[in-house]
Amino acid sequence: MQRSFKKTLFALTVAMSTFASPVLLSAEIPQGTKLDATQHFRINNGSDPSSLDPHKIEGAPEGNIVRNIFETLVISDAQGNIIPGVAEKWEHSPDYKVWTFYLRPNAKWSNGEPLTADDFVYSFQRLADPLTASPYASYLDYLQLLNADDVISGKKPVTDLGIKALNQHTLQLTLSESIPYADKLMEHYVLAPVNKKAIEKYGDKWTNLNHIVTNGAFVPITWIINEKIELVPNPNYWDKDKVVLQKVTFYPISLSKPELDRYRSGDLDATETMPTEMFHRLKNQYLSEVFVPKALCTGLYEFNNQKPPFNNPKVRQAISMALDRNIITDKVLGQGQVASYNFTPNYISGGEKIKAPEWASWSQDKRNQVALQLLKEAGYDKNHPLTFSLLYNTSDDHKKVAVAFTSILRKNLQGVVNVKMINQEWKTYLDSRHQGNYELARAGWCADYNEATTFLTYFLSDSSNNTAFYKSKTFDDIIAQAYKAQDDEERAKFYAKAEEQLSQDAPLIPVYYYVKPKMIKPYVKGFAVNNPTLNYYLKDVYIIAH
Repeated sequence: MQRSFKKTLFALTVAMSTFASPVLLSAEIPQGTKLDATQHFRINNGSDPSSLDPHKIEGAPEGNIVRNIFETLVISDAQGNIIPGVAEKWEHSPDYKVWTFYLRPNAKWSNGEPLTADDFVYSFQRLADPLTASPYASYLDYLQLLNADDVISGKKPVTDLGIKALNQHTLQLTLSESIPYADKLMEHYVLAPVNKKAIEKYGDKWTNLNHIVTNGAFVPITWIINEKIELVPNPNYWDKDKVVLQKVTFYPISLSKPELDRYRSGDLDATETMPTEMFHRLKNQYLSEVFVPKALCTGLYEFNNQKPPFNNPKVRQAISMALDRNIITDKVLGQGQVASYNFTPNYISGGEKIKAPEWASWSQDKRNQVALQLLKEAGYDKNHPLTFSLLYNTSDDHKKVAVAFTSILRKNLQGVVNVKMINQEWKTYLDSRHQGNYELARAGWCADYNEATTFLTYFLSDSSNNTAFYKSKTFDDIIAQAYKAQDDEERAKFYAKAEEQLSQDAPLIPVYYYVKPKMIKPYVKGFAVNNPTLNYYLKDVYIIAH
């Protein structure tokens, strides 16, 4: 089902490693293919995005759209390998601290104006600016961009950030540590360029459809809240001649049954998920249309570590131990998900040495006994039960898992725990987590790039992603040491040590590693369903005659 891609070629120079562009990047159509007269791709997005501003977003519903209307310095192919985006090539110093990106001379904004290195300088500075209050500002810290921490905290001006334009088409980044995988981080949508003129003229309203200026393969033309978002090709995109689709429509269908009904009726070309209770039947019935790729994602529940009852690590550890994850993966979901006891998947780059905590090998009965003892030590028993709320965002699967979670705890902890479920729509749910208005919340984290720090930096004390409000100097120091590691082997040891610390402190309950089941019509080609980072670029998609 997937089209082939030519691999990026790497040319090594004496002083710098240079990454060069392949000849063909976008939709590659086999000779003799008959295209459909209507190149309209209709896909479910699960929710409406909270914003189209790359610096104001943090979730998959936003990223799915923003990734296709903005383009970063690098993007990825169908297998998740980094390939050129706005930058046609790049190089790094021998110590991996200085990275230079060479922008395409024909890169433009959707209004036809040239896209320059200064636009990226402005965008990185806006992301770091405390006044922007980006939920992803910490991403520049993960990159170890020079002075990022001090700029984000307001101690230094944005002009001190380690980024500069050497000329109109050459961008240079200076890092405080050696980051051999820095180019992987460049793909994330938060590092997309944003248009300074539009922002200065319209302020927060710059993303209104009659104001927005983008640089990706598509531009948004319609946004009807709770109904649809429509995109059309960007006539000024540098690779416009290889974009085949003439329209893309994203639907915000949050429930799997209505989604399936619309797919079956022909109103959708691709789903966002699949109903768990119908998964095996659908897989047999629609053999060529069902895809179940493994993803670099972890489903979890995160504790609000800053307030009772979960400011007590004994309580957190007890709840985590008492959860029988196999019931959720095998009986509730049953699509190939794997029970997880660590936040970071050990199959991600750098995660090879990560091991599950010792108690993961115990019987569930033994875990339950230890969990009850921990709760007793914390002051909870049948006469004084632990009562808390569980927050989850609207989704059939999230509700099913939440119901199972509460039932498992009630049984395994013999009535010592009472759980109240609270459901909120996506935007409200995100706000509740950031404001700390929850006790235990459903969460999911997918890799921003294929390297273990994309998970581990989430729990740094000053991370803007850290909605668990977990603060540990020990954990922070381990990650700091990892950045100074001399090689991959040493770095992997620190990653494993960091996961050991998370297991000990239990700021979260890892539940399962994702698969991402989808249904895609057989006439849809070029959709990179097997990309492990779930970065889908619709400029590669086309519809064959059917």
